[in-house]
Amino acid sequence: MAEHPAYPVGLRLTGRRVVVLGGGQVAQRRLPALIAAGADVRLVSPDATPSVEAMADAGEITWERRPYAEGDLADAWYALIATSDTEANTAASAEAERHRVWCVRSDDADRATAWTPATGHSEGVTVAVLTTDARHRDPRHTAAIRDAVVEGLRDGTLVAPHRRTRTPGVALVGGGPGDPDLITVRGRRLLAEADVVIADRLGPRDLLAELPPHVEVIDAAKIPYGRFMAQEAINNALIEHAKQGKAVVRLKGGDPFVFGRGMEEAQALAEAGIPCTVVPGISSSISVPGAAGIPVTHRGVAHEFTVVSGHVAPDDERSLVDWPSLAKLTGTLVILMGVDKIGRIAETLVAHGRSPETPVALVQEGTTAAQRRVDATLGTVAETVVAWEVRPPAVIVVGEVVGVGPHGTA
Repeated sequence: MAEHPAYPVGLRLTGRRVVVLGGGQVAQRRLPALIAAGADVRLVSPDATPSVEAMADAGEITWERRPYAEGDLADAWYALIATSDTEANTAASAEAERHRVWCVRSDDADRATAWTPATGHSEGVTVAVLTTDARHRDPRHTAAIRDAVVEGLRDGTLVAPHRRTRTPGVALVGGGPGDPDLITVRGRRLLAEADVVIADRLGPRDLLAELPPHVEVIDAAKIPYGRFMAQEAINNALIEHAKQGKAVVRLKGGDPFVFGRGMEEAQALAEAGIPCTVVPGISSSISVPGAAGIPVTHRGVAHEFTVVSGHVAPDDERSLVDWPSLAKLTGTLVILMGVDKIGRIAETLVAHGRSPETPVALVQEGTTAAQRRVDATLGTVAETVVAWEVRPPAVIVVGEVVGVGPHGTA
């Protein structure tokens, strides 16, 4: 019997139960889109990648830390089966069939009742591409068509799909502050060419959902490092995959060279003789304040801005920051990675001359759907962070520019 083409449909999952079995790479790539769709996501898995675990910790999904059990799909509208246990996948697929639950299987698409298309987004339009002929079901082909349509929508040309050339070696790609639309065109193109993507947790995770299934996505936080330091292990992973002839993308949040250890990776690649392409990204130090209505400079208010890392407290002997000098500046101070140290930072700035009435804004998860802004002063910021439960990632802005534009506390 000839195979019939799949019937394309858009699922409205807001508030509806979606069950995901397995907390690995497939889940890591598919969960953001399910969360964005408003689904009530229930993850069933004994373990998960750090990025998936972070989604559970943030309350975006409900995680039951155990293997699949009969009955898990009873109340589901949709299921994603992506465990490494073939028997469990088969049993879950059979349960989905009995309960008439549309089911995607990462290990055997032919036994699934639904397929995940190659998807992309442009100004409120979702492009989804499915292959109709099983004999030529090539994820690279569907991803290329998806990319061509999305790019055509963005530039108004709707160019025909074309086969992309692969960039050899490793590309250090700055993914921007979080919104997937804020990655550069070149960064998105290199992602589309990649065989392997080594991603940070703070990289724009929605971009991972657009990658075709053949792309190996590696969570940088999960790379085993044994006798190596974590950064050395990441460097070695980049070199190892590149030497296998694969196109490798190191996807980092913001810009690779702004507190991103990008130069350490570039140096390691150069020493190993691996070609390295650096793709700058939009830094959160400027873009996140801007998204929250705060200009880091403004005529008559601030003629300079300084970006500083707050991951080490001012009184820590490892600190390389001249905090007393920063306190004497009249411009804007942008602090990254400083949420848990902001109390001691504020005390130091005030002790060296900055007024305790100096405005402060904390912008959490800037440029994403979860963005929120909390305002304070240097004198109140420590208690404000606790009262408002501000959590990383957050950009902290200190200076009179905080009061320039419209603002609020939530």
